[in-house]
Amino acid sequence: MLGRRELSEAQIRQRLARKQHSPEEIDAAVARLREERAIDDVRVAEAIARTETSIRKRGKIRVRMQIERAGIAKAIARKAVEDVFGGIDDNAQIEAALRKRLHGRESIADDREFQRLYRYLVGQGFEPDQIMKRLSAKRAPRARRD
Repeated sequence: MLGRRELSEAQIRQRLARKQHSPEEIDAAVARLREERAIDDVRVAEAIARTETSIRKRGKIRVRMQIERAGIAKAIARKAVEDVFGGIDDNAQIEAALRKRLHGRESIADDREFQRLYRYLVGQGFEPDQIMKRLSAKRAPRARRD
């Protein structure tokens, strides 16, 4: 199971339970893996955080949810996110996501596109106030009515 990627203790327990192993066997296997340092929830949380930020360009909220979804404690998830995001510029992450979605355009065409981009960026785990600031800066100037 651990040959392809890092798994959390909770994920290993779930997979062994699905394969009909007894709770005693699962506990023994997890204890042995922990002793051999083959599983480490902190290491798994950091790996997930690095992957989600560097490859998928996701924000803090989404990254923390992904880590917690792997069965890792909230405190460990929060620490991993803080560590990984310590060297990342949030605005640059949002800009990269916007560039990809705007397909080379510099501004947002209309309110409908603004709302669509807002929903997308919230779904990617960025902070709403940062999203509004970046989107407002990209909004196309409206024609004056005289």
